[in-house]
Amino acid sequence: MGSREIGICGIGAVTGYGWGREPFWEGLASGKPAATLTGGYGLHRDESAWVARVPDGGDPADGPSRFSRAMRAAAREAVADAGERGWTPGGRVGLLHAVVLGEVDLWREFYLSRQTDLKPREYLALMPSTPMSTLMQEYGFHGPAMNVSAMCASGNAGLLTAKAWLDAGIVDDVVFVATDLSATPENVLHFARLGVAVVDDDPLEVCRPFQEGSRGFPAGEASVAFVLSRNATRPYAFTLGGAMSHDGHHVTSVDPGLDQVRGCFRDALANAKVPASAVRFLNAHGPGTVQCDRAEAAMLEEFFPPETGIYSVKPLVGHCQGAASAVELAVAALGYDRGYLPAPPAVAPGHPQLLSGRTPVGGGLTVKSSLGMGGHNSVVVLAPPA
Repeated sequence: MGSREIGICGIGAVTGYGWGREPFWEGLASGKPAATLTGGYGLHRDESAWVARVPDGGDPADGPSRFSRAMRAAAREAVADAGERGWTPGGRVGLLHAVVLGEVDLWREFYLSRQTDLKPREYLALMPSTPMSTLMQEYGFHGPAMNVSAMCASGNAGLLTAKAWLDAGIVDDVVFVATDLSATPENVLHFARLGVAVVDDDPLEVCRPFQEGSRGFPAGEASVAFVLSRNATRPYAFTLGGAMSHDGHHVTSVDPGLDQVRGCFRDALANAKVPASAVRFLNAHGPGTVQCDRAEAAMLEEFFPPETGIYSVKPLVGHCQGAASAVELAVAALGYDRGYLPAPPAVAPGHPQLLSGRTPVGGGLTVKSSLGMGGHNSVVVLAPPA
């Protein structure tokens, strides 16, 4: 690989399947959704919903919330993993944190009960800079530290920002984390009111990306971390390039003309300097909504050859909002390492190029697309390590 390609040399994950990269992969490989029927949801708090919620856990020393503990645990696992795979940090390690709604549980408690009854240290824990600062202190990193927010495209946006830092020589390495633990009853309720979150049935039944009868997505939570470097000796995958754009059309809906989505795919391939014919997999945003599935299916048919397979893991992990595309990037990278993709089993007639169940990975490029709410388009191009 040339100097422009950035290696993903460490991965950490906290998801609805549990704390750690291996529970994440084992859960995906089982083909069973991470969501469980959880009480306390609904308008009157006496209903249940299918939610892929991160379970309690982590190190209490990392903070009082699941959010801070999950962020630190995922980052710590990625750094340790990278070290075991031969990475040595350079003198300028930067930190990027993709986050849309941070510390939801603590802010909820602050507004509803504690308010001024907080010690200064507890109040500072609510600030978005605090988990980043504590992580930088833990490892003695001194590169830039910054939050990235582009709705559910935040993972792609963070990865591309990390690559830009590395290409520009601003840093030697980047630890990139995407965290979203916002599946509270209030947030899930409002996504249900928007008509996109479906919580009344098994996720494989309601969320059928690129299949007939899909009604939307289950809510999910996750924190996923990557170590990105040119000095990776055993990378999971290479980040070749990508692109981002904005529809400038509507606060929730995709522009039906798809001009900006189409341009984002075209620009990503050009930026990565690869032909569309080399793409073997389209790891889609795939939330199971009509407009998003239609848009990505159109891009599949316009850009890529008939042998390119399309898949989305949202029926399994749920829609993890600000961490969604990072979770899905981790699936693609781990798939190269493990030799197969854990695509959800199809449950209804669907697109002829839709993958169903465990699919061998025999090389070829992966395009990861994400269409964030509000018009955030993003496309990343990944390559296998060899």
